[in-house]
Amino acid sequence: MPEKPGEREEEFFARMEYERRKKAEEEKQNKLAEEEKKRLKELHFMRCPKCGMQLIEIDYKGIKVDKCSECEGIWLDAGEMETVSRLEKAGLDKLFSVFQR
Repeated sequence: MPEKPGEREEEFFARMEYERRKKAEEEKQNKLAEEEKKRLKELHFMRCPKCGMQLIEIDYKGIKVDKCSECEGIWLDAGEMETVSRLEKAGLDKLFSVFQR
């Protein structure tokens, strides 16, 4: 038995309403995820990944080296390890002498 045009129309609008609400919920979740990512970045910015204490940034020949104020770990950002690896032994020794006590 064929459906009445009114039933198809009602189904169409119900589907459209569902899609609209689904999209609104996805946008809400994306916004919350972005806010959470921003909050975590602010919370962890310039903090030691090992102990959580403040990192001190030292600029040595254009290489920004981060050293932990507590555990004295040394951290390099993306691409800095390659730059350090290109230093000659004398330059590398000078870099490490900056961090000795």
